[in-house]
Amino acid sequence: MLTGLQIAVIGGDARQLEVVRKLTELDARLWLVGFEQLEHSFTGAVKEKLEDVDFSEIDTVILPVAGTNLEGKVDTIFSNEEVTITEEVVLKTPPHCTFYSGISNVYLTGIMKNANRRLVQLFERDDVAIYNSIPTVEGTIMMAIQHTDFTIHGSSIAILGLGRVGMTAARSFQALGAKVRVGVRKTEDVARVTEMAMMPFHINDLTKMMRDVDICINTIPHPIITASVLANMPVHTLVIDLASKPGGTDFRYAEKRGIKALLAPSLPGIVAPKTAGKILGNALSELIKEDMKKRKGKTK
Repeated sequence: MLTGLQIAVIGGDARQLEVVRKLTELDARLWLVGFEQLEHSFTGAVKEKLEDVDFSEIDTVILPVAGTNLEGKVDTIFSNEEVTITEEVVLKTPPHCTFYSGISNVYLTGIMKNANRRLVQLFERDDVAIYNSIPTVEGTIMMAIQHTDFTIHGSSIAILGLGRVGMTAARSFQALGAKVRVGVRKTEDVARVTEMAMMPFHINDLTKMMRDVDICINTIPHPIITASVLANMPVHTLVIDLASKPGGTDFRYAEKRGIKALLAPSLPGIVAPKTAGKILGNALSELIKEDMKKRKGKTK
């Protein structure tokens, strides 16, 4: 149980509702920032504006999956008000306060370091990232069906990267009957792709490997699908970029060439927020419990 713990949940999408539900069930006291337009209420949770929260009493802060943007703003789909996390806000929290987000960036990491506060990135955990890859790939399949006029079965599909999402995507599209090739860098990934009965290729050969691809799915958060790569793709190719914003695709050139390229971060929050929220809620509750035990051990 999390009885007595004070938690601020700041911004986010429908996934956060499952997180709030889980934490209130564990008897935590929650302060919800950026939720004033949410009609549903939770016992033990109070909606507040950022400036009205007494951060000196907060033990844990939960940010959206995307964390903040490079100006400190957080996504708040249940509010029209702008919510910004600044170093000043972070410094108001007690030294033991732990911050949680899905991912981070230079801004968020910087203010946490300057304020000497602990930041936990949930998607750096293998368990969370692997569970989360399931709704991500289901959403990718949905987009592939919606934006093409041919079947996945028999299509030539290139998946870039063999991380947690890349591996789930490769297996899922292969199971649907696609001819899957996977772009990797490491020799061990070449071996794994071969073991999975798919065709591996080195990312350095990306340009020539795009000449007959029907769907290209990118999971690499770096500029990788460049103009030269897009120039070698068939015009009918669908590009689905799953990397975090701004993605790894030259979207300007794709549009100029007439190739449909879609940036699709945060798919779990769109296609399966309940499941994705439960994944986050379960992980957060365990991490917060561990944090509580460590603090209690230090105070003894």
